[in-house]
This record gives sequence, C-alpha cells and structure tokens, in this order.
Amino acid sequence: MSSAPNRSVRSTKAVTRKAAKAGSPPSSVRGGTEKYERGTRSYTMSHIRGKDTSIEVMVRRYLFSRGLRFRKNDRRYPGHPDVVLPKWHTVVFVNGCFWHMHDGCSKHTMPKSNVEFWTAKLTRNRERDRRQHAELEAMGWRVIVVWECELDKAVRQSRLERLYTEITGVS
Repeated sequence: MSSAPNRSVRSTKAVTRKAAKAGSPPSSVRGGTEKYERGTRSYTMSHIRGKDTSIEVMVRRYLFSRGLRFRKNDRRYPGHPDVVLPKWHTVVFVNGCFWHMHDGCSKHTMPKSNVEFWTAKLTRNRERDRRQHAELEAMGWRVIVVWECELDKAVRQSRLERLYTEITGVS
C-alpha cells in the first residue's frame, strides 16, 4: 500500500482557490450584493501582483522595442519605480487605477464592503506615492506616471508613443 496522499480529496481552501481562478458565480445571483463570496474575495485580492503586472510588461516591451534600456523595480530608489531609465534620468510608475486612486477614472471605484478599511488603505497608497515622487524629484529624477486606463486598447498606442516622447524628447 502506498503512502502517497489521496489527491481526490480537496481541502476547502483548494476549492476556494480554484473557484477564484475560474471566477466563481457572483453571489448576487444568490441574492447577495458582492461579486464573490467573502473567502473568494479575500483570496483574489491577496494574490494581486505588485510587480510584473500585464500593464507593466506592456510598457517595458514597448520601451525596449524602441531601443530604450532600463532597470526594472530598482530598490535603490524611493518607491522602487517600475522602470528606471538612468540615461534619461527618468523613472516611470505604471499605476493601477484602483490601487492608486486615479481621480475621475471609472476603474477606480470604492468597494461597497469594508469601506473604512479600503478608504484608509487607498488614501495611504496615494499619500505614499506623493511622498515618493517628491523624494525622487528632489534627487533630480523626472517622474512619469502611466495609468492603467491609459493603456486600454483604444488609446494604448498613442499613450505609449507619448511616453516615449516624454522620455526622449523625440517623437
């Protein structure tokens, strides 16, 4: 008899993870107001990546294809900028509209549950961003912020071209 674990039995956590990946049916279908069950929401939010997100990779690919060389997430600078271009003395932050409270953006909507927590957290994020940008500017760096909504398919190419121009001064 083998001592290998029985793989046919799944823990509740594993089922919740699988549901989060697959996008479990909204609880609003079952009469609630939240899109996910409480455990699924928590799991999903805790696994949002802090670096190498799809929008960061998109920006870096574009800059590299245009011949710019850079460092990514350089820990020597305040805020660990997503892209550091030493030749141009420029740093680029690629911000998610929700996490960094992009004013007037439809992607920045406050969650309906646990409002106090989210308001405090997102406000702290915004204040931290301002402080880090000021520190970088005081060190002589030019700070450019690219927002997630600016990389929507309809406007992506023009924003990336504008970013290249902001960095190099060449169109």
